Amino acid sequence: MKLVRAFVRPEKEEDIVLTLEAAGFPAVTKFHVFGRGKQRGLDVGNVHYDELPKVLLAIVVNDEDISKVRDIIIEKAQTGMPGDGKIFISQVDEAYTVRTGEAVL
Repeated sequence: MKLVRAFVRPEKEEDIVLTLEAAGFPAVTKFHVFGRGKQRGLDVGNVHYDELPKVLLAIVVNDEDISKVRDIIIEKAQTGMPGDGKIFISQVDEAYTVRTGEAVL
């Protein structure tokens, strides 16, 4: 299994989550975060915004579903402008259900 972490624009969150759900991936964890990427913030007139709001989406999927999830996120999050976000994919070695202590994998 893989853990997909996607940092996306807040205004794209709902469309991404709804599309993932429609594609059979209903379990998504959302975090509202602040950060900056390569552009190091944003200049609007004389004001510099060092950190910008983003949403971090976290979803665990089977290995064979990773390209589908990745493609949905890219398609729905992409505006073509700097700050569209990043996707990080990591291996999940173990997972447990807290209520029962049962191994998920």
